[in-house]
Amino acid sequence: MSPTQEASRRTMARYKTLRMMGASMMRKILIQGAILIPLFLFVFLGNDCSSADPDKGRNDHLVMSVLWFQNSAEMRALSYQAFNLARLRLDQDRVQNKGVKKRAVVIDIDETLLDNSPHMGKLIKDNEVFPYAWTEWVSRAEADPLPGAVEFLAYAVSKGYDIFYISNRSAKTESDGTIENLKKKGFPQVLPDHVMLKEEESSKEARRNAVKKTHEIALLIGDNLNDLATVFEKKSIADRSSEVDMLKEEFGKKFIVLPNPMYGDWENAVYKYGRGLSDKEKDQLRKSVLKSF
Repeated sequence: MSPTQEASRRTMARYKTLRMMGASMMRKILIQGAILIPLFLFVFLGNDCSSADPDKGRNDHLVMSVLWFQNSAEMRALSYQAFNLARLRLDQDRVQNKGVKKRAVVIDIDETLLDNSPHMGKLIKDNEVFPYAWTEWVSRAEADPLPGAVEFLAYAVSKGYDIFYISNRSAKTESDGTIENLKKKGFPQVLPDHVMLKEEESSKEARRNAVKKTHEIALLIGDNLNDLATVFEKKSIADRSSEVDMLKEEFGKKFIVLPNPMYGDWENAVYKYGRGLSDKEKDQLRKSVLKSF
């Protein structure tokens, strides 16, 4: 073999060796990339997406209940039904009760007389929780009356009944907006001594007892069992149901309940009246009491 041919052979051998080394290195790079790139995406992009808005969707559980309250004809029908029944009960009461004391209707405001579902919609769209924007909403005095509410109370007053609005809206910060709203929508007897808002305690018993000093209460109307009697307060899910069963003869007679799937003490009972629960903890409690098969 000539010197020229030997040099050519060595050159080709080195070329083949380099090609093999290059192919091996490329395979290693591809393998490492196949592992590292998804890991990179998960660690950096995945974490970034979840940490950008950890509370995203915190109000998803409210969407269907608010949609139902705002859009279902069934909700309107139930409201009319409640106030039609209340009118019938007043007519019976006028015949059956001829006591000395003047008679009264004690009634809640929120989701009994006034529709605050636009505030719930605000919470959902802004991804916030109560009391976000509540004071602003009350101050606007824009809540519409529920179907049949104004007409029923006007009828009650025309038959000689006094109306007492007992609500857990704040007497200190929400009185003006509440009174303005009720007057604007045509509710009767919207007077300082007839609009009884929360001073300190949430229980309405003291305010109901104040009414009883001068009046006989013919009807108690609300969307929350606590609007009707103290026996329902701070009770578990099972105990609230038990109390309802024991007082079943009063519903549709002295107690009139309107539907509110959006919030209330029924929800507080699900959370076992816990304060400061995280969104995750509330979600777990909600799902823990669901019945399935």
